[in-house]
Amino acid sequence: MDSRTDRGRYQFPVRRRELVAALGAAGTGTVAGCGEIQSETTLSDPTEKSDGSGRRSLHFSSDGEEIGHFGVDGTVASDLIELRTEIWHRDGTRVQSIELRVWMPETARDTPAEVAVVSPVEGDSSPPPNVRLSSPDRDLGTVIEIDDLDDLADETISTLELLVRPASETATELTIDSTIELTSSGLLGSDYTLDGRLELEYPKLATRSD
Repeated sequence: MDSRTDRGRYQFPVRRRELVAALGAAGTGTVAGCGEIQSETTLSDPTEKSDGSGRRSLHFSSDGEEIGHFGVDGTVASDLIELRTEIWHRDGTRVQSIELRVWMPETARDTPAEVAVVSPVEGDSSPPPNVRLSSPDRDLGTVIEIDDLDDLADETISTLELLVRPASETATELTIDSTIELTSSGLLGSDYTLDGRLELEYPKLATRSD
């Protein structure tokens, strides 16, 4: 099912069992005609930086060089958490895909929070990417998958905004698990998978009914 839409401002997940095809090719590849090996590296121990409980970022490095970072800046408006994200990656890499799992630990098993993507996600001149939202049976929260990014793949991506509505007036903690796939634009470069978790807190949510 193609979930992209230009008819509404928000895109909410379809709650159904969904089998997601594996993204990309597994293992390492050989550059045709050259016999060179292009490596694949998973970075899963990022450095976290914080500018407040609702504004944090994960920074992924290899051999002392930063490969990319994923940041979130969130604010509370009425009963919603408004999240602005940023994905930066070094020159010579492209964003192949983005997967975010958004959940609130205090209520995830009983009544999950509602999650929406604010449209549009596309850049100034590119068509919208593929955006899929789902609520897998065996995982907590809502999964957001984005690929086919066109010219956004080469840029710092700061057009992905989310809305989260907690299921409980007492829930204040928000977790975002991120997996970002980067491909190298050079023949001898490395492809990267950036895996990390951001744990955010919005105490203002607990006072909204006061």
